[in-house]
Amino acid sequence: MNPPRKALPPSFSAQEFRAALGMFATGVTIVTARTADGQLIGLTANSFNSVSLAPPLVLWSLSRAAASMVVFSAGSHYAINVLAADQKLLAERFAVRGGDRFTGVDFAPGAGGAPLLQGAAATFECFNRSRYEEGDHIIFVGEVERCTHRVGAAPLLFHGGRFYTEHPL
Repeated sequence: MNPPRKALPPSFSAQEFRAALGMFATGVTIVTARTADGQLIGLTANSFNSVSLAPPLVLWSLSRAAASMVVFSAGSHYAINVLAADQKLLAERFAVRGGDRFTGVDFAPGAGGAPLLQGAAATFECFNRSRYEEGDHIIFVGEVERCTHRVGAAPLLFHGGRFYTEHPL
């Protein structure tokens, strides 16, 4: 018997798919960059993952419809800021459209000017290595040029539409 050449149509609704995906607990990041004219951009994302240790690669994905798609696609660098438990309000601020997300936010310039958020549990300064078009998102693969982490920082977690932090078992 020959294997199928393509996937069967989904047997579930988009809402059911989102609810099932929400059962996978993730960390929370803010991906940041600086435009060619110096404007700061950033957005909350939980689609962050490691890819490779040698070379050091990470990935994240962005909706094709995102207003910041042009900037992230064209820029040479971005930073992935892994949020700590006390940065919930920052995660919510960067998840909402419009407004100046960086007002009052402490940061330092990283590679390519990408903002590195103060207090983050970890930061990854990435060269914008490659992009892959899949479905309604673009997958960005970044080659990590520098990374830092804060020893003992409690992570900000997202599960089932709510924020949490760790509770060791």
